[in-house]
Amino acid sequence: MQWYVVASLLTVLTSSQGILTTLSQTDGTYKYDYATVPFLAEVFKLLVSGILLRREFLKLPPPLMTKEWKTISLYPIPSIIYLIHNNVQFATLTYVDTSTYQIMGNLKIVTTAVLFRLFLRRKLSNLQWMAIFLLAIGTTTSQVKGCGEASCDSLFSSPIPGYMLGVLSACLSALAGIYTEFLLKKKNDSLYWQNVQLYMFGAIFNLTRLIMDDFRGGFEKGPWWQRLFNGYNIITWMVVLNLGSTGLLVSWLMKYADNIVKVYSTSMAMLLTMILSIILFNFKPTLQLFLGIIVCIMSVHMYFAPPNMLVDLPVPMKAVPEDVVEVSIDRKTDL
Repeated sequence: MQWYVVASLLTVLTSSQGILTTLSQTDGTYKYDYATVPFLAEVFKLLVSGILLRREFLKLPPPLMTKEWKTISLYPIPSIIYLIHNNVQFATLTYVDTSTYQIMGNLKIVTTAVLFRLFLRRKLSNLQWMAIFLLAIGTTTSQVKGCGEASCDSLFSSPIPGYMLGVLSACLSALAGIYTEFLLKKKNDSLYWQNVQLYMFGAIFNLTRLIMDDFRGGFEKGPWWQRLFNGYNIITWMVVLNLGSTGLLVSWLMKYADNIVKVYSTSMAMLLTMILSIILFNFKPTLQLFLGIIVCIMSVHMYFAPPNMLVDLPVPMKAVPEDVVEVSIDRKTDL
């Protein structure tokens, strides 16, 4: 499967995630425990990866599987980074408002590119760097509200710790993605075997969170297994399946493409979500939204298009070989 097909699917699924989550609400609130959704999504990804790995075993040659503990012990690290990232996110929201937080989240576009260059040693051209900064500017522009609104004034009025935590959150998000790509490409193992390890630890960490929520709440709502499916309906299950499928597509891109492709997919998904919100939820589009979409489309073209489509390259002139001697011949006309 071509990477751009997977990236397009990721864009569609990521954009529909927010819409499905909104539709799963009842009277503006969640009737289910939202912490159970990531856990079930991890279990879903683990089951799908296990089934696909078993299918690979039925073929010859068998899939490559590194079973050394030294290698397996590296797979919990992404889950640990994401766990720290989630806590930093909550801490950031105590200092800044939601609009500022969303805009600062676009820093992960740039931090991903920086870590992509530093840790994975992947060189980017000057045009690609310009395209990445344009993507960050475009997504930010699309999220900025009118300057007559209070939220616009609050963008630069938050305390310094809020901005520092926002930068840290962007760095952790980028680090988790870059490390996952490094992990998947480090060995030529079967992707499904690598996914089984990733999602096994992901399920363990999400289960640990549910258990910790039980103790913090004093088991007021009962143990986690009693409320696991409480309040679930068809839309809620679609949220779980969508989140799980998105994770599977991301792992494929990490293995066979790279983090920059994933960043573009998720960034364009955000713009697609805004467009779908206009249709489904009567969201009022702004001039900033249209400008942001145009800038992002330009960024996509700049990053992925061949250089000869972006710059008029001079036509190479055929050099005259050094061993060729020009001889002039005088032609006389007989009268």
